[in-house]
Amino acid sequence: MHALHTLLLFHVLTYFGGNALVSEIINGKKTKQSSMMYMASVQDKGRRHVCGGFLISEDFVVTAAHCDDWKPTSVVLGTHNLKKVNDETMRFDVKRCKHPFYKEVASGNDIMLLKLSRKARRGKKTIKPLQLPGQDVKLKEGKKCKVAGWGFTRSHGEIVNDLQDVDVPIINLEKCQKAWRNKLPANVTCAGGYGTKKGFCQGDSGGPLVFKEKIAVGIVSFNSDSDCNYPTGVPNIYTDISKFVPWIKEILQKKTC
Repeated sequence: MHALHTLLLFHVLTYFGGNALVSEIINGKKTKQSSMMYMASVQDKGRRHVCGGFLISEDFVVTAAHCDDWKPTSVVLGTHNLKKVNDETMRFDVKRCKHPFYKEVASGNDIMLLKLSRKARRGKKTIKPLQLPGQDVKLKEGKKCKVAGWGFTRSHGEIVNDLQDVDVPIINLEKCQKAWRNKLPANVTCAGGYGTKKGFCQGDSGGPLVFKEKIAVGIVSFNSDSDCNYPTGVPNIYTDISKFVPWIKEILQKKTC
């Protein structure tokens, strides 16, 4: 797994000239057991956590397309503690539906759907889907959203067993583009890591940026370097889910990709 992380970091470094992909929760807190029950741990064939994700229907979880580098085979739903997993009821085998225009993190379209092997029944207290954004969702500068995951809690740390979350402010896209020297791909949202000590790093890729506690507006994609001592010189970057809603709904309707 370490070798795969190194390989992915190399590809992003090549594009951004020294900036690298990292994904972890920094300066957050342990998530309350009764909240964020849409969170999914995306896992490889060794049943190791490689990315975050989130449930959007009884059939599908959303994650980042670059998580396909780890060839995930299952997701875990219904628990905040990765040491407390009942494989018979909480683990779901998946089929990967990567966005057709995704090539690499630096080129955008960093979104993937995971088709569950069986339905994650709505209404259960342990599993609740997130809503997709509608046209009425407006993300203004400084608006607080929440990001969560099982990633590192410090630079060069380790995956944690208990889900962590943190509030991060939305950053104006024009300001964000300027900070990144206009090297950002299209269809992204910026929040955290810049002008704040809070953000994400390794291990949280694919997790949601959540607006008003119930609407998924972004997917953790990348940030700058493996140094998570925020604030840094550039904001954290998320895939803007609103730009992909038609593609998502088409797959949800067909129930396949």
